[in-house]
Amino acid sequence: MQRYSILWADDEIDLLKPHILFLQQRGYDITPVNNGSEAVEMCEDRNFDVVFLDENMPGMSGLEALSLIKNQKPNLPVVMITKNEEEQIMEEAIGAKIDDYLIKPINPSQILLSIKKILDNKRLVQEKTSMNYQQEFQKISMAFLGDLSHAEWADIYKKLVYWELQMAEGDNQMAEVLEMQKVEANTNFCRFIKRNYESWLNDPKVEKPMLSHQLMKRKVFPELKKDLPVFLIVIDNLRYDQWKVIEPELGEYFAVDTEETYYSILPTTTAYARNAIFSGLLPSDMVKSHPELWVGEDEDESKNNFEAEFLEKQMRRNNLNFKFSYHKIKQLEEGRDLADSVSNLFTNDLNVIVYNFVDMLSHARTDMAMIRELAPDEAAYRSITRSWFVHSPLFDILKKIAERKVRLIITTDHGTIRVKRPFKIIGDRSVNSNLRYKQGKNLGFEGDKVFQATKPERFFLPKQNVSTSYVFAIEDQFFAYPNNYNYYVNFYKDTFQHGGVSLEEMIIPFVLLSSKNA
Repeated sequence: MQRYSILWADDEIDLLKPHILFLQQRGYDITPVNNGSEAVEMCEDRNFDVVFLDENMPGMSGLEALSLIKNQKPNLPVVMITKNEEEQIMEEAIGAKIDDYLIKPINPSQILLSIKKILDNKRLVQEKTSMNYQQEFQKISMAFLGDLSHAEWADIYKKLVYWELQMAEGDNQMAEVLEMQKVEANTNFCRFIKRNYESWLNDPKVEKPMLSHQLMKRKVFPELKKDLPVFLIVIDNLRYDQWKVIEPELGEYFAVDTEETYYSILPTTTAYARNAIFSGLLPSDMVKSHPELWVGEDEDESKNNFEAEFLEKQMRRNNLNFKFSYHKIKQLEEGRDLADSVSNLFTNDLNVIVYNFVDMLSHARTDMAMIRELAPDEAAYRSITRSWFVHSPLFDILKKIAERKVRLIITTDHGTIRVKRPFKIIGDRSVNSNLRYKQGKNLGFEGDKVFQATKPERFFLPKQNVSTSYVFAIEDQFFAYPNNYNYYVNFYKDTFQHGGVSLEEMIIPFVLLSSKNA
């Protein structure tokens, strides 16, 4: 066991000998001094793991010593001990980045607790997290054996994300077990989707989740009737775990009123899922009703150029006469421009902002070696998402929105999954390039380890010709062509992709927030 070294400065240090003895018996090395100047000198000459400082010492005060120690060693943990309960003293100490604050008289247990919070916190949290997950592990695994509903699957996914985030800090021995359980969960979830997805679209009597094309009508439009401006932020490709890491950053500005999930339609891509959100229609219905707005797989132009037009038509179809704006942010400068002009939006009933960065990050990680180095795993991918958000124009926009009484909705169109297993498929030149779903005629593959839609009309998917079918990758698969197999495996393995069937791609957040300080 590591032996920690502690410096304790107090002008009445002799009276604290019982406390010092108590800590020494528990394996801590204590260096006592009776004034602030000596404490500063000792910190210059030696390395300590934590410093205890009495606030009220003759000569150099504890606060003065704190300032000098932090200038020398900003990462050295310092605990302030004082008889003074004045708020000003507390604020000054906290502002100087103390790690704990204790009020005299103190007992040995208080001191021990403070030390453990500072020095052993990470280890103790990891051990407790592992123990709690072990208790939960069996419950989650047993749930897979039952016939889960779509709501129960969403709960399972949320639980797995919760434990993943809990274990993300440091080297947790149970993290590997959790990863295996996530794989098992996805295997069972994909079976669930295979059994139920088609009936969700065709059987009005069957229990089903809210899907992409129902989102606006069921969740967004009702908010327009509450006499507050509504801001709908669609962050492309934002997974539930990524939402959970940016949520704390919003806590100062917004209160989370409701946090729900909904299911993305298939394919889980921007062209299908996001167009479905804004049109309120499934893909084949979009083609029939608005052929001028639908861009097919064989066309080169962007598949999402007409989201504002789709939204306008959906609002008319629902007899909604509200004033709305639509902004799509693809570049940094576009975000900055919108942040500068956000005050102009409050006269609108609905303001839609589509932010593309997370999707761009996912694709950049595939294409750029540097991004792969920065985000080699799930935890790093989340960390980059959080870092981007904190420094993004989007956060600036949200801060300005928070100054007014509004309803804020944050959601996405689909998630993404880290792919690991190649699956061989054959197709002609007309087949689309997406690695998680294929559309075309004469698609060739062996086995049944995919989700195939031989009748696209039952999935409300457009058909380019009579023999068109769709094939969706499941779990962590990605499609690879046999003639280019090694290239695909080497280039795309461990990249983040979307378009197929997985918990991460299909179960996505819908969050309703309100201004906290307006």
